Formats: sequence, C-alpha cells, structure tokens
Amino acid sequence: MDAKGRVSIPAAFRRVIESCDPDWKEGLRPNILVVYGPETQDWLEVFSMEAVHEMDEQIGLMQRGSPERLRNEDLMYGQSFEAQVDDDGRLTIPQKYRDKIGLKGEAFFISAGDYFRIWSPEAYEAHNARRSRKQADQYPEDFDPRSLLPPLPPKV
Repeated sequence: MDAKGRVSIPAAFRRVIESCDPDWKEGLRPNILVVYGPETQDWLEVFSMEAVHEMDEQIGLMQRGSPERLRNEDLMYGQSFEAQVDDDGRLTIPQKYRDKIGLKGEAFFISAGDYFRIWSPEAYEAHNARRSRKQADQYPEDFDPRSLLPPLPPKV
C-alpha cells in the first residue's frame, strides 16, 4: 500500500472485475463494491458488479422487513462504498477503513471467485489461527476440508 492508501489489485483479480462489470469497456475504469461490514469485521470484501447484482436479486427475494433481509440490506447498502479500479490497477482505501482493518503497509488478498478479501497480514494470521484451533476441536487431525465440497453433477 502506498502513502495515499492505494493497493495494487493483482492482475488476475482485475480481469475478473473487468469481465464482471457490464458497463466496463477498454479505456474505462471498472466498478466495484467494497463492503467494510460491522465493527467486528477486520477485513474488506471487494465484489464485482455481477456479484452485487446477483446479491441484490437475492435480497429482493427475501421477506420485506424480515430481520434477515434488514441485516443483508444494512451490510450491502449501509456498510459498503462504491469504488473504481484506477488506470494503474489500484484501489484507494479511505483512511477510516484502513484503520478499521489495521492496514498499515502491506495488504493480503484472498480470492473467492467473483469477490476477494483484503486483510492486513497480521489480522489474517490471527483469524486463521482462531479458525484452525476451532477446526482442530471439531475435526480429526488429518481432516481435509475439501471433503466438504458437494459432488458435481455428472457431465453430459
């Protein structure tokens, strides 16, 4: 991260962001949605516009006024900000969100298909250690989490 709070988005992530923005064309800046979440969330989620539109549809299918819909509306519309990737492939993260997630110099990215997370390396290490301890209590020592993946339908 540079002094202005800009982080370079890895090229592979940028290609996904561009391909998932229906308004993007060569020469334009692709749009994204950055979800900073509640106080307890110590990472940022960066969603492609295609993912945002899909979640908008899903939220629209939920019962209006239900606690679940209100929580999702608050998260996606009230605890987020729209942004663009600049011409050099960077995202500017405002200071208050850098402070929220403890981002100081280096950013750690984790891809998850049509979105990715940005962590401070220290926060990710602490989160991963907590998750590992919890999994150690729940699963045997040689447990492979890929065993939880659902089977794919037969290929035709």
